[in-house]
Amino acid sequence: MLISFEGGDGVGKSTQLGLLADRLVALGHEVVRTREPGGTPLGVELRNAVLHGEHVSPRTEALLYATDRAHHVDTVIRPALERGAVVLTDRYLDSSVAYQGNGRDLGADEVERLSLWATDGLLPELTVLLDLDPRVGLGRLTGAPDRLESAGLDFHVRTRQAFLDRAAADPARWLVVDAARDADAVHAEVAARVDGLLTQRAAAHHTPSPVSP
Repeated sequence: MLISFEGGDGVGKSTQLGLLADRLVALGHEVVRTREPGGTPLGVELRNAVLHGEHVSPRTEALLYATDRAHHVDTVIRPALERGAVVLTDRYLDSSVAYQGNGRDLGADEVERLSLWATDGLLPELTVLLDLDPRVGLGRLTGAPDRLESAGLDFHVRTRQAFLDRAAADPARWLVVDAARDADAVHAEVAARVDGLLTQRAAAHHTPSPVSP
């Protein structure tokens, strides 16, 4: 099972991913924790280039993220899924659609097609959107801001709306959670949805095959 965590900067993705990982490990699952960009050695180099390096154009930015994602899926995500692990990723292709497609005005459809090509169509079974007013999220950040964090409030307002629009269009894949609440309350809502998915999968796995007449 592939589960992605999405949302603006400072919403608590790393915290919630960690809480869910600990819960799933306690239940006996193999869990792979990863992130985009930066989930592979190549990804770390690309992350530094795109977030902390010299200025790049919006199209270059989108292509660097797609490059990272293609390598990430091929070397980390698919192998883990094939051996039965649960993969939890801090950001996935929906971030590119929101940030580069809408935030950078490259066109959501164009960026989504690029990302789907890069991943060979692999989508998460669940995408958790931690929704929070960008003013609050950005205020939680510490340290020097990276290129996206310093893009300006209007940019982050557009990306938040893009995430919400995508979630509304595909509620079967998305879970929208109010990230202004305390971490335990947010985790409880995420865990309930994941437990339901695991129960459905277990039931499907144990459904007896129909008997031939």
